[in-house]
Formats: sequence, C-alpha cells, structure tokens
Amino acid sequence: MLAVVLLAVGRAGGQTCLSADDMDAASRTALESAARQYFELAAKGDVARLRQDAIPSLAANFGGIETAVKEHQESFAGATATARPPFLLQAEEGKEPLERAEFLCGVFGKSGQTANSAVFVIPNLPPGSYGTVILDVASKVPSTLSFVLQKVGNGWKLAGFYARPAQIAGHDGKWFWDRAREFKGKGQTRNAWFYYLEARELTAPVPVMSTMATDRIYDEMQSVQPTDLPAAGNTVDLAAGGKTYKLTSAFPVGVGNDLDLVVKHAAADVSNANQTFQDNVAVIHALVAKYPELRDGFAAIIARAVEPSGKDYGTMVAMKEIK
Repeated sequence: MLAVVLLAVGRAGGQTCLSADDMDAASRTALESAARQYFELAAKGDVARLRQDAIPSLAANFGGIETAVKEHQESFAGATATARPPFLLQAEEGKEPLERAEFLCGVFGKSGQTANSAVFVIPNLPPGSYGTVILDVASKVPSTLSFVLQKVGNGWKLAGFYARPAQIAGHDGKWFWDRAREFKGKGQTRNAWFYYLEARELTAPVPVMSTMATDRIYDEMQSVQPTDLPAAGNTVDLAAGGKTYKLTSAFPVGVGNDLDLVVKHAAADVSNANQTFQDNVAVIHALVAKYPELRDGFAAIIARAVEPSGKDYGTMVAMKEIK
C-alpha cells in the first residue's frame, strides 16, 4: 500500500540527493528517529496520530494508509525494525510542483548504479526537502516499511507510507531472481518473465526507487517479455471454448506458501455468477493447454473476469486439477 505526496502538474527543476554518507549526523539521526516514531505509531494502530503528523495533502486522503496500517498492525506489533541508511532529497524551491523529479543518490560507476546508490523518480513533486527511510521489519513474515518524510519547520512530517512483504510464498527476491534465470535457461520464458516480476517487486521496497539490483533485473527481463501474454500494458486474445477472451493483465501472487498466477480478462457483465465461473474455468484450461510450462511455475491459476465498472468475479483452479 502506498501514499504519495500531492499530485499536480508542474515544471521540471533542479534536484539533489544526499546519501547517508553525505549528510551530517544530525540530519541522519533526525530522519531515522522520525521513521522509528512513525513505525511505533503504526505498530500500535494509532491512525489518528499518524494523520495528525502527516502533511495536509496526505492527511486529507488518508484512507489508503489507514487500510495499510490495519493490514500490517499484527505483524508490526512487537517486531524489531532496523533502519537502512536514509536518503535526503532536495527539490528546487519554487511555487510549482516538479513534473518529473529525478534524484541520483550516492556514487555511480561507468556502468551505472553501484551497491550503495539509488535513483528516485517522483512525478509532480512539490518543491521542498524530503527524506526516505526504509525499515526492515523482523516479524513472522519479514517485511519492509518505508516512509517518505517532508521537512516542515524543524520537524519531519509524514508524506508517504509503503508497507511491503519482503517474502512471497516463503521466498525473497534473490530466490525469485535465481528461479527466473533457471526458467530462462530452460527456455520457459513466460515463467521467467513472471518470476522476474516478483523478484523486482520484492527487491524494490519503494515503487519510485531503483537500485543496482532492480536495474539488473529490469535489464535481464527485457529479453523474455512475452508478446502472447499481457505485459507492459498490452492486451492479448485467447481462444477458449468457442469464445475469444481479451486478457488484460497477468501477474504472480503469493497465496500462503504457494505462488499462483492471476489472469484478468475483460467481461461485459459478471452478474451471472454461473456463466462467469464457466468463462473463468475455460480461460484457465485454455491458458495452461497453450502454455504448459506454467505447470512448472505455479500452484494454481486464478482467472478474474472484470467489468468496465471494475467489478470482478474470480475463480481459482489448482494446477493439479487442470487436466
């Protein structure tokens, strides 16, 4: 779940970034202390205090953060949070937001990013000073909780909140990256693509942030991007049971200790549950028949029929039941 600072159309401007090694000790301590304070509030489920300490634009649209706090409170309560080295982002002062603020943090080499560098690309960012602090939360299910903080006066206000699992189906990003390479080596490029997606998702605790690892994953996955499955915003048609279905998206999802594949397809109406169930089952069977490699990558397929209104109806079939 994420919440990003105020969105508005603006101009481009100058941006600078200080890594933990570049900033003074007082600034680093202040950022880490603010992040720990907000973590403690999240662990207590104190949504009212978090909203009170948020910048006005975020406080006015706090529903997403409130939901995220409730979803993660149980795992945060009593957990230990360790701060990674923070970053201090400074956007050029002015009145208008920056249309595309890009911050290059740390030391870069001739091939691009290094182990301790990072790039933040934030659209429509109001001018000001921001801090990014990522906390590794040690709990039953390891996770990260990342904060975007905005300096207001002498303090740091909450400007963004990102809670993400560090593992899916019991595995971290490195494991999925290794499996993606194995699938790629066996010619199972579709499985490779989906595992690369999961690896990148788990390796990037903040969506607007890239690192040397996420850049490498991105570069590797380009060679296996499918043209016959939804990817990078494209849609594809799938023939099943005498009908043609428009697949709109496909992505992996962790369900307990299993990794399943979700496939969404466009539907005019999902109110007839029996018919929609049959359509979903037809899509699932046709998909596995056309791409049998999916049996090696996933425990189940979940088909979701989606109306233009956004209302959907989902059906899951375990891979072992797909003949």
